[in-house]
Amino acid sequence: MSEIGMLMTSSNQREITDMNNKVVMITGASKGLGKALTLAFAKEGARLAICARSAENLLRVKEEAESLGAEVLAVTADISKSRDVERFVAMTENAFGHIDVLINNASILGPSPMPLLLDYPEEEFAEVLRVNVISPFFVTRRVIPGMLERNEGSIINVTSEAGHTGYAGWGAYGISKFAVEGLTQTWADELSQTNVRVNMVDPGEMDTEMHQLAVPNCDYPLAKPEDVVDVFLYLASQKSAGINGQRFEAQPEGV
Repeated sequence: MSEIGMLMTSSNQREITDMNNKVVMITGASKGLGKALTLAFAKEGARLAICARSAENLLRVKEEAESLGAEVLAVTADISKSRDVERFVAMTENAFGHIDVLINNASILGPSPMPLLLDYPEEEFAEVLRVNVISPFFVTRRVIPGMLERNEGSIINVTSEAGHTGYAGWGAYGISKFAVEGLTQTWADELSQTNVRVNMVDPGEMDTEMHQLAVPNCDYPLAKPEDVVDVFLYLASQKSAGINGQRFEAQPEGV
């Protein structure tokens, strides 16, 4: 964990009080980490704009967040398509006026079991990069102008250990997360003279559908997605103002 991450203790995570009425946009919100983040921010009083490609699952998450008292805009969208990004962001700005926080969470694993690079199907390799890298570029580029106009905003990209160290067999997914880390650092440097900050979080291994596909015979305990949300709440809040271009690990080492 980074030195800054070590400073973010469990106690000060729980003291977050400034998310009330903040507008938080979350991509890939229909399941897994995206769902957990949606419900966590709903509990903190945020107004939510969420999207996913699965309308049925997204509606369930919307209803659950609304039952917690949150105002939720749910849009079925494929954010690897620029027209869907434009529609999602425009609908959010029309509904809430602006966007305070963007969490680029949506991603795909690719074929399972993941083939070695030598055997990786070209079209599927390109699809993973399109969804996992091009999509957050599209959404961030569309959201940043409004944040710059208000001179305030937090963008949080979801990365992975596989995007920090190369592992055989993690193929396009791992490579895409390397790209996300580079994208994060580049955006952060370009925005370093503003109050718009861009950081990234490695949530660690979690008990999700994606992990089941990636590691089918997992024989060790995994964190639940709801167990790793605090770092996202911290980076979305004013408690993290001034922190930019940093990489956080949501789980302690060894978890």
